[in-house]
Amino acid sequence: MGEFTRPKVPEGVTEFVTTTQKEIVPGKFHVGYTTTWKSFQKEQPYQTPKKP
Repeated sequence: MGEFTRPKVPEGVTEFVTTTQKEIVPGKFHVGYTTTWKSFQKEQPYQTPKKP
């Protein structure tokens, strides 16, 4: 059985997501990708409402 080679895939970068290729681990079947999400929601501190 020959050595398994896999082409290098460039890092995928968009506005909210970055995808990188995982390294080959000998003895494991699945070689996938890591997806990192950037936060697109902003958190505001809570303020008590005004009393009428």
